[in-house]
Amino acid sequence: MMNFKGKKVLVMGLGILGGGVATAKWLVRHGARVTVTDVRTKSELADSIRSLGSSARKIKFVLGEHRKDDFERNDVIIVNPAVRRENEYLAVAKKHKRLLINDARIFFDVVENPVIAVTGTRGKTTTTNWIAHFLRTRNKSVAVAGNSSNLALLDLADRLKSKKMPVVVELSSWHLERLPGSKYAPEIAVITNLYSDHLNRYKGMKSYARAKAGIFKGQKRDQRLILNDDNRWTGFFLKLRPKAKIYFFSLKHLPKSKNGIFLKKGSLFFQENGRSEEVISESAVLLTRKRGEHNVMNLMAAALAAHLAGISWFEIAAAVRSLPEIKYREETILEKEGLRVINDSAATSPDAVVAAIRRFHGDGRLILMTGGTDKNLDFKPLAREIQNTLVPENVFFLSGGATKRLIAELDRLKYFKKERPQTFEDLELIVEKIKALLPKFYALPCTILFSPGAASFEKFKNEFDRGEKFNEYIRKYL
Repeated sequence: MMNFKGKKVLVMGLGILGGGVATAKWLVRHGARVTVTDVRTKSELADSIRSLGSSARKIKFVLGEHRKDDFERNDVIIVNPAVRRENEYLAVAKKHKRLLINDARIFFDVVENPVIAVTGTRGKTTTTNWIAHFLRTRNKSVAVAGNSSNLALLDLADRLKSKKMPVVVELSSWHLERLPGSKYAPEIAVITNLYSDHLNRYKGMKSYARAKAGIFKGQKRDQRLILNDDNRWTGFFLKLRPKAKIYFFSLKHLPKSKNGIFLKKGSLFFQENGRSEEVISESAVLLTRKRGEHNVMNLMAAALAAHLAGISWFEIAAAVRSLPEIKYREETILEKEGLRVINDSAATSPDAVVAAIRRFHGDGRLILMTGGTDKNLDFKPLAREIQNTLVPENVFFLSGGATKRLIAELDRLKYFKKERPQTFEDLELIVEKIKALLPKFYALPCTILFSPGAASFEKFKNEFDRGEKFNEYIRKYL
């Protein structure tokens, strides 16, 4: 275990979402001499400082700025996920040979429990929670933490009373950038898929993929790695020569040389050492397929991980029928008198909106609310999907950098005729407008789909804050 007692540790970025607070409190508990630095001011960070409680008295704060000498003098720099690798202050720390790590690196240095770790561009939160659902058929005390959980990694680290308690964590590419080199690695690592995302942070897809590969770089031969055989980037990961035993999941029949789970005639089959058997029936798969084809992929990844963790296929198959709906991911928040409202706030890339449109289009009239902060992604496929499935009067845009790019693509397709895009500066105004139009223009059944397809930082703390605000407005108006 990494020993922080007496060490000078700089937390770069306290933040407003709780991760920096959890890290700072953990360091204080473990005897570190902690300095917190953040470009936000004391007033902007008031809630976070309050959350530190008594720990705040033992912390030195440098707020409203970063200072080079802090990065020279401290032994260890804990880097907040929002900080780019190219940051000038990190360059100072590297020059002075300071250790640069993050909360995920600490977590895997101190936690000896069996950990299943999940990453990917799409589906990682659903897969994480479904793995936990399957594990709970055997052990009710499964812990879930990480990227989209209310429980930060280091909040969990000190709560694990038994080393046998299984842990499922969702890890972002930012977590994984600094994970290689940790003492422990996930017993089972899952990469759900890789698509264009976060290209405002990474120089290109290969840079993004290399960050994701951090999930398996520390694995040993007796550990397992699960990859999506249908995703084009799986070949890239295989070229990095993972040491763990590899399993695959696929909507197509897997060749006998590959171990894993695949779809055949509507049922799921598990294959190992060239022998396959049906493990989840067509009727059970159909229940998941009703949530969208992408959720069949999430089911395969989750079921395979749970089985490799020791859960029988009989237990998994039985638990498929009670898979939970995941908050802010195509979540039904209102259903009455032919009106259904879907909160898909966690859709932060255009391909996620395409998946949601395809799932809900055809169930009566579909109204789409979309748009947000740009991440330098390709909006052409989403623009084509909107053109093919929705008329302009049924699409409402929340202003932002990504919204401008999407509207530009729709303009190229001559989507807007005489009308212009319905663009709003405020999410509440869109909900209010739709309520006013419902009785006059929209026949029932009708589905209102909030699927932004973009980040949220121009108007919200994050996608979860955005999702909660949307829920508030739906309660208020509908």
